[in-house]
Amino acid sequence: MRRKFVDIYESEGSAIAEETIKRIAALYAVEKEARYKPAEERVALRQAKAKPVFDDLEAWLSLQLPKISGKSTMAAAIRYALGRMPKARAYLENGKLELDNNICERSIRPVTLGRKNYLFMGSKGGGDAAAIAYTLVETCRMTSVDPEAWLRWVLARVADHKMNRLDDLMPWNWQPE
Repeated sequence: MRRKFVDIYESEGSAIAEETIKRIAALYAVEKEARYKPAEERVALRQAKAKPVFDDLEAWLSLQLPKISGKSTMAAAIRYALGRMPKARAYLENGKLELDNNICERSIRPVTLGRKNYLFMGSKGGGDAAAIAYTLVETCRMTSVDPEAWLRWVLARVADHKMNRLDDLMPWNWQPE
């Protein structure tokens, strides 16, 4: 939701957008302090420092909305933010969640940058196979599993493995030998 306010500030110089960006920056400052800490410590820090900022931002945006034209880009940005804040609030109580989805966006960036190239995979089946391969490799990375070692392990076993037990071969069930 931050991007919408940045775009408005850059194009219109809106004071409301500027203030919103500053308040969101305060949330990121808490996240910088919480980075690399255990989940329990992150929750305690977020509850003490980020929750008041988050609550204040939500209340402040609610107060700004009636003051501006309902058809403006600012009103649309505020409605967008207010609509997402109830679900975003979960990060305050779960130390494993992040404030944004930047990690995910960075991990899929190579796929999105190459999207046009994937039109030339040779066939729909080739494109489907590539999508499956990318998904498995990213799943390995997200679960701290070496994709190459896991793939070697799976390929050595898959031919003799029972179809109804394929879940046993997934990256989160793999144990290096």
